[in-house]
Amino acid sequence: MDTSGHTVAPQRRPQLYVPVLHTRTGMRLRMFRTPLGTRTAVAFTSQAALCRALGPEQEWVRLGEPALRALTAPLGADRITVDPLLTARRPYAHHPEPQADGEPRPQQRRTPPAAPAAPQPAAR
Repeated sequence: MDTSGHTVAPQRRPQLYVPVLHTRTGMRLRMFRTPLGTRTAVAFTSQAALCRALGPEQEWVRLGEPALRALTAPLGADRITVDPLLTARRPYAHHPEPQADGEPRPQQRRTPPAAPAAPQPAAR
């Protein structure tokens, strides 16, 4: 109740769509870094926004902001980035790490062939 005697309904905070990864031991939050290198949790206000940024295959859970902060605090990440506009794909590795048996190796980009040299004028 407020001071006038009226009952005040608690404000419901929206749930966020938070990307997760499955590991052998269970599920964990997918953490990111800001352009300056600070660790951050990323969350989205809709499933569509998450799919646009991270792809439809990205798994997710719904969490409220307080729960997300409680999970990231022990990891030293006190920042949450909501609905990031720009994301970059994982950088391609020049020297990929060895993969466990049965896991596909990442595709390597082929270097395009060098352009033929321009013809040189004949010496006189």
